[in-house]
Amino acid sequence: MSLKKIVDANELTKKVAALKKLKKRVVFTNGCFDLVHAGHVACLEEARSMGDALIVGLNSDQSVRGIKGHERPIIGCGQRAQVLAGLESVDYVAAFDEPDPWNLINAVKPDILVKGGDWAKEAVIGSDIVEKNGGKTVVIPVMPDISSTIIIEKIIKTCGKK
Repeated sequence: MSLKKIVDANELTKKVAALKKLKKRVVFTNGCFDLVHAGHVACLEEARSMGDALIVGLNSDQSVRGIKGHERPIIGCGQRAQVLAGLESVDYVAAFDEPDPWNLINAVKPDILVKGGDWAKEAVIGSDIVEKNGGKTVVIPVMPDISSTIIIEKIIKTCGKK
């Protein structure tokens, strides 16, 4: 079942059109989701509570490397997509190769765009598209002291002690 939630951009636009035809409220968020943790789950659940369907734009491996460096991602895109698709709060996952999700957001034109609180509202990529189409951008608080980077650093520190 969860693998059916993983779609490409073309299929996603068709699914979103069908949702909008039914007057469903579409929520979009995006990220690398390299090591999915409690902060990610909380953010996704809160985003999903804002609408009828949650779409997650997932940075491809190429995109993550461009943002985080050549040693990332730790987990490949296919497996990251599968983990996200397995979450009850997520309706669809679509990967993108670009450094940011602007093109995917432009194709989807969600009603609500959600990002974690480590982003300033005016800096959220795609907010221009969403707000031009009558939607809104929401920045939600993130859990303090948890991120994929922090987890990776703890693992490295722990392994270095042996």
